Amino acid sequence: MKREPDMDAKEKVDMPLYPIGITAELIGITAQTLRLYDRHGLINPARRNKNRYYSENDIKWLGCIRDLIHRKKISIAGIKKLLDYAPCWEITECTAEKRDKCTAYIDKTKPCWELNRAICNRESGKICEDCIIYIASKFKTQNRIRK
Repeated sequence: MKREPDMDAKEKVDMPLYPIGITAELIGITAQTLRLYDRHGLINPARRNKNRYYSENDIKWLGCIRDLIHRKKISIAGIKKLLDYAPCWEITECTAEKRDKCTAYIDKTKPCWELNRAICNRESGKICEDCIIYIASKFKTQNRIRK
């Protein structure tokens, strides 16, 4: 019998494994809220028949959305606009010192994770893959957030 090659970590985090109820419980919101985010184009879960399934990356992105709505008090429409227009240093509240060293702030032609991954990792202890802007950009590229 031919064995399929093992998936790498990147493939695993994109696999839609979690049904809507489990996803809602993991994030601390209701299934209805997840449906609302889907309706507004903030998330585009995989479908099996009519059931929604979410990946680890979807769950990470949903956590970012929840944080923006509940902690920062930004509306869904506001999030959609922010993702199109706001620079990452404003959303993530970088200090002036960190921002002034950021090549994305200085250059502004490419997203920060393409320009200064090493600087962010070394100086802030944060990794790009955990940044709201990085996750949103990846999500938008893969799923095309509807306006």
